Amino acid sequence: MEFWKVLILFFSASFGGLSVFLFKGDNHKMLKLVLSFSGAYLFGITVLHLIPDAYHGNDNYVGVFILIGFLFQIVLEQFSDGIEHGHMHKHVHDVAVFPIGIMVSLCLHAFLEGMPLAQGNQDQLVYGIALHHIPAAFALGTVLLTNKQGKQKTIFFILLFAIMAPAGYFFSNALSTGNIGNLQHYFNRIMGIVIGIFLHISTTILFESSSDHKFNMRKMIAVLLGVGIALVTFLGEL
Repeated sequence: MEFWKVLILFFSASFGGLSVFLFKGDNHKMLKLVLSFSGAYLFGITVLHLIPDAYHGNDNYVGVFILIGFLFQIVLEQFSDGIEHGHMHKHVHDVAVFPIGIMVSLCLHAFLEGMPLAQGNQDQLVYGIALHHIPAAFALGTVLLTNKQGKQKTIFFILLFAIMAPAGYFFSNALSTGNIGNLQHYFNRIMGIVIGIFLHISTTILFESSSDHKFNMRKMIAVLLGVGIALVTFLGEL
């Protein structure tokens, strides 16, 4: 993967997280639209690209690992409070409390999201993850500040989150090229876990980013744009 794509992943999450110092209040309608677009785009490339690629090796157990990934994301959300979806649940304390469960689960989530980038041409996935991490990082910054973490600590943990997706790519690349033992033989199963996570994240975004689970016109347009761009890029590669 070209280095500029790593920079896109890093700076998109950094921008999303650090923008918490610029935007105040709880009305983040534009971020919700970005979240809807990225969720639809992520769902589209998962169905059109990642799932076919994972089954390309004729491994009958890939579906099992997709289910494992789907369920694993449910477990992660018990600790992250749904920040992966851009949720900003504020837990106000009288003293500084570091949300360690949120931080660990969110970093692990981002690390796993970066892993499919090592397999083939994944330009669309780079952009999908980058867009998805903007509201997620913003939500993380909000939670950190709400829990009375200082500005320097908040910046540090936002940047730590920002390097997780690139780290997942480099680790996965080492697996796929055989630089770490013989784990490259299980690469499609690892991708199955990531696909399950993507399916859970993208579908949850689509159905939870609006009140009463209803699609208004702006959200509908954002979703159609996300799916449409994923489909156009897929057809362009045929």
